[in-house]
Amino acid sequence: MTIAVTRSGETETNPAPSPVAAATAPESTPETAPAHTASRVPDGTVQYVRIGDLQLESGILLPDVVLGFETWGTLNADASNAVLIEHALTGDTHVTRGASEEPGWWEQLAGPGAPVDTDKYFVVSINILGGCYGSTGPSTPAPDGRPWGSRFPLVTLRDTTAAEARLADALGIGSWYAVVGGSLGGARALEWAVTYPDRVRRCAVISVGPSSTAEQIAFAQAQTLAIRQDPHFNGGNYYGGPEPEAGLALARRIAHITYRSAAELDGRFGRNPQAPEAPLEAGSLAGRGRYQVESYLDHQGSKLVRRFDANSYIAITEALMSHDVCRGRGSLPEALAPASAEFLVAAVDSDRLYFPAQTRELADALPGGAELHIIEAPIGHDGFLTEIGQLGDQLRETFFGH
Repeated sequence: MTIAVTRSGETETNPAPSPVAAATAPESTPETAPAHTASRVPDGTVQYVRIGDLQLESGILLPDVVLGFETWGTLNADASNAVLIEHALTGDTHVTRGASEEPGWWEQLAGPGAPVDTDKYFVVSINILGGCYGSTGPSTPAPDGRPWGSRFPLVTLRDTTAAEARLADALGIGSWYAVVGGSLGGARALEWAVTYPDRVRRCAVISVGPSSTAEQIAFAQAQTLAIRQDPHFNGGNYYGGPEPEAGLALARRIAHITYRSAAELDGRFGRNPQAPEAPLEAGSLAGRGRYQVESYLDHQGSKLVRRFDANSYIAITEALMSHDVCRGRGSLPEALAPASAEFLVAAVDSDRLYFPAQTRELADALPGGAELHIIEAPIGHDGFLTEIGQLGDQLRETFFGH
C-alpha cells in the first residue's frame, strides 16, 4: 500500500521543515501500491512506495528503497493517460497545486486546463533517488537506523530511471503517454525514452543536451566542493549537529549564476550597491558593503538552505554529472536509435548552462530528426520554467493534442 501525507512545503516567508524530517518516510514503511491507490488521495499529496532493493550501476545494492511521489487526476481504465513530469536539480514533486493551496513550480505546464490537463491526464511526479523530499537519500535511515550520510552510494540517472520504472509498475502504468522534463528533468526524461523505449510514447526534453559536458561537470564540481569544504560537513555525517549551511549556500550561488544570463543580471542589478551598503566606502575589506547582485545571490543561497539537504545536493549533482546517453551505447545516433517516442525538443536562446547548440545536437541525432523549438527568454537557463508558455501551442495541438 501507499502511505499519503499532507505536503508541508516551503514558501518565500515560511521555512520548510528540516530536510531530514521531510525526507523520512513514516515508521510503518509502505509497501508497493496497487494501481488504483494513488488516485484515492487528494491531488498534490505526497505518497510513498517501497520498491525493494535496487542494484546500482556501481555494483552496490541499495536496500529497501522508498520513493516519494505526488499525483494529480485519475488513471483511466487502461492506464493510457499517465504523464510523468520530472523535476530539476533542487525541485520537488509539487508540480502544481492540486487540492492544496500551495502553488506548484510548473503551473504554466500542468493543472486543470493547462497543456498537461490534469482533468484529462493522470500526472505523476517522483522525487529523484537520493533526494530529500520523500525518496531514499543520504538523510533517510539506513538499515542500522542511522542516516545514510557519507555511506550513501553514488546513484546515476540510469539508476534513478530503474527505480522510477518500479514505481510505475506499482501504479499499474505499463507505458507513459508522455514523459516531460527540463534541465536535469530533461535528462531524466531522455534516459526514460532510451532505457525503456516501449514504455514512453512521447518525450519532451527541454534545456539539456545528450550528456553533461566538461564545463558543466566543472561547474558542478565547484558546487559540491563548496559543500564538502564547509567545516560542518564532517565528511557527510553532520546529522544531529551543525549543518553545512554556508557550503550549501555557496553551492547555490555558483549554480544560480549559470541559471541566469549575463544580460539579465546586468539589466536587473548592474553595478548598483545594495542600499544602504556602499561597497566602495568600507574602512576595511572585511567591512565592505555588497552590490545588489551579491545580495541577490545571498538571498538565493539562504532560501535553498531552508529547504534542502546538503548531502542530497551532492548526490543529485553527481547524478547529473553521470548524464551521458551514449555511455556503453555507441555513438549518439546509435544510442538514440532504440527510442521510439515522439519527441518535443526545446532550448532557451539565452541559456549559458546548456547551450542551445547542445540541445540541437540531440534533436538532430534522434531517429528521423526532431525540430528544435527555441524559447526566447532573456533570463537564461531558468527560462525553461518561466517561459514554458511559449511552447503552449506545440504542447496543446501536437504533443498532447492526440
